[in-house]
Amino acid sequence: MLNNSPLWKKLLVLFIVALGALYASPNLYGESPAVQVSGLRGVEADASTLDTIKSKLTEQKIDFSKIILEKGQVLTKFNDTENQLKARDLLDEHLGDKYSVALNLTPNTPDWLAGIGGVPMKLGLDLSGGVSFTMEVNMNEAIVKATDGMIGDFRSDLRGEKIRYRSVKKAGSSIEIQFRKVEDVEAAESFLSKRYRDLLFVENSETMTLSATMTEPKLKEIREYALQQNITIIRNRVNELGVAEPLVQRQGQKNIIIELPGVQDTAKAKEILNATATIEFRMVDGDGDLSAALNGRVPASSQLLYGRDGRPTLLKKRVMLTGDHIVDAGSSFDEYSRPQVNITLDSPGGSKFSNATKNAIGKPMATVFIEYKPTERVDSEGNTIFEKIEEVISVATIQARLGKSFRITGAGTQAEAHNLALLLRAGALIAPIQIVEERTVGPTLGAENIQLGFQAIMGGFALVFIFMLIYYRAFGVVANLALSANLVLIIGVMSMIPGATLTLPGMAGIVLTVGMAVDANVLIFERIREELREGKSVQQAIHQGYDAAFSTILDANITTLIAAIILYSVGTGPIKGFAITLSIGIITSMFTAIVGTRTIVNSVWGGKRLDKLSI
Repeated sequence: MLNNSPLWKKLLVLFIVALGALYASPNLYGESPAVQVSGLRGVEADASTLDTIKSKLTEQKIDFSKIILEKGQVLTKFNDTENQLKARDLLDEHLGDKYSVALNLTPNTPDWLAGIGGVPMKLGLDLSGGVSFTMEVNMNEAIVKATDGMIGDFRSDLRGEKIRYRSVKKAGSSIEIQFRKVEDVEAAESFLSKRYRDLLFVENSETMTLSATMTEPKLKEIREYALQQNITIIRNRVNELGVAEPLVQRQGQKNIIIELPGVQDTAKAKEILNATATIEFRMVDGDGDLSAALNGRVPASSQLLYGRDGRPTLLKKRVMLTGDHIVDAGSSFDEYSRPQVNITLDSPGGSKFSNATKNAIGKPMATVFIEYKPTERVDSEGNTIFEKIEEVISVATIQARLGKSFRITGAGTQAEAHNLALLLRAGALIAPIQIVEERTVGPTLGAENIQLGFQAIMGGFALVFIFMLIYYRAFGVVANLALSANLVLIIGVMSMIPGATLTLPGMAGIVLTVGMAVDANVLIFERIREELREGKSVQQAIHQGYDAAFSTILDANITTLIAAIILYSVGTGPIKGFAITLSIGIITSMFTAIVGTRTIVNSVWGGKRLDKLSI
């Protein structure tokens, strides 16, 4: 008989709706104010940190509901914001500068629900609050770095062409190459001017020097490259932080805007985003006199650096490899349970490192950690002057010729090794950056937006509910049940997808899907009415109504889904938030409006001899 749904289909629809309701339910439990304590620069919070926090809060009679140690962080929950703020001020004062103390909101999801992956939806910056940074790229350092790279390239190129030179060094804004013979000056000028067409070469036969100066187009190219590469690297670092729906975009000639929704641990975010860490590999100067170097007599081709333990090491100035060639890095333990960083290079880097180490087997090589830190001084153009900090993190004997994959030890604790691997994996910034503006978006504005958005959704639902009940009577009840299930499924899917974030435009997408979901039922119900007017039986009218309307509904939803996918692909921030809720809403509304309502209709009216239908 027509319109009989098999039991498995009914159970499947029931299971899908129940599953959506289960994973949507964490959004009903709300959030509690909390204080999050996490370590800075590789320090991890441990059991002793937890005990210290607990004792300090107890001494000051600050009530807390729960305190847990998880993933190197201590999270303390409170019943109200007053105790949360008191605790933040107290812990900030007593824990010192080794820890970050940040306000947080933590979900009240029951442990059993969290154990099966139940989490509330992530909210965007406009709903949950968060932090916004304006960062400035130091273009002077980018030019200095490019100049240093050219000095190394000049040396390699001249050696490759067997053109003898005395020295290659910086002379103001130019690079000066000193030769012994006039013939070498002319040969170098002829060779280098063809190889580097964006540089201006000037030879001086009297002093036997050749100076190279960057042209204005070259300087512009360096600045543009530094800005674009820093944007790419910062995006990688934001991804490492696990922030959903971040916004990273250019502003003007040297600024970058970064918005991190839901981020409460601003100190950790600033540490990762602002870091300019990279590494260099250099040979240890075994022939040099370390004692003489400590007394100020450092050989011209060497440099005296210190390790974290204060131990001095005399290194060759020539850099074998820089961190620019690193494509992947991860932390682990070696055979002696010491933290190590496993590094993978790109093909040019692997080839370069292989050539540099093939004749150095048995000799010591140092890994140098380099970081730029902003100072309070500024240059003539008003840019912050950065201090370059170089530190030897390991000295190891080269046992065999190294290639694309190798490891380094001595990076400190496991947390420090993990932090170094994160920065190396995300990439070293082309030029140092500093935060020139920081804005924290509080939860007040977000709460107002949520309330207004919720009112819009509920208002839209109420009007549609009333219309469907009046116009389609009993079938209107079925449509309203499907509409409610659709909302539950949207929230459930949004909660299950790790990268999905609800923004204010995303709420607009939900409101839009309300109209689209009921539109499918309007098409079906109107087709059933037409079939009844033509004299078809009730069962034939239901069957023909669903079958005939299906292709029209499918075509309309597919075209809208294509538009939503394009919006998600090319859009950023709020546009993506709108596109993702619209896409999810289209898919769930197709299921509830066609499969869901037909299952209900078949269960109530299917397979029965009826003379009329309440539609």
